[in-house]
Amino acid sequence: MPRERGEKVVATNRKARHDYLISDTYEAGMVLSGTEVKSLRAGRATLVDGYAFIEGGEAWLDAVHIPEYSGGSWTNHPPRRKRKLLLHKKEIVKISHKTKEGGYTLIPLRIYFADGRAKVEIAVAKGKKEYDKRQTLRERTDKRESDRAISAQRHLGD
Repeated sequence: MPRERGEKVVATNRKARHDYLISDTYEAGMVLSGTEVKSLRAGRATLVDGYAFIEGGEAWLDAVHIPEYSGGSWTNHPPRRKRKLLLHKKEIVKISHKTKEGGYTLIPLRIYFADGRAKVEIAVAKGKKEYDKRQTLRERTDKRESDRAISAQRHLGD
């Protein structure tokens, strides 16, 4: 069987970019059991409540929901378990320094397969205040309206 090529996105955390200011992103591998991989290949996972943390010099992903594999038996995995992340030591040290600074947290942005291997994109992020969220929404709306006005002007000019 030929190896998989490219990238297949399984789950994204769309609310993360609304709730947090993203400063750095990292790609990490995940230590998974067989039924977890099969469930991910079926395209089933939820990142809504997920978070990552550094403990004992290792990175961990917690509260990410990967449902039980329907074809599994007693070997099925618990849906919300702590999963180890595979990162380089330098990256772990860099992330831990950033999160100890204060106000920063680690959140998963998306789970995907890169060339057949399960990966998670984690971000060092700072929580937005309510007024920051409103301001971001207002800026996005203003940009959309200006783009529409420019587009309408171009069409009228033709």
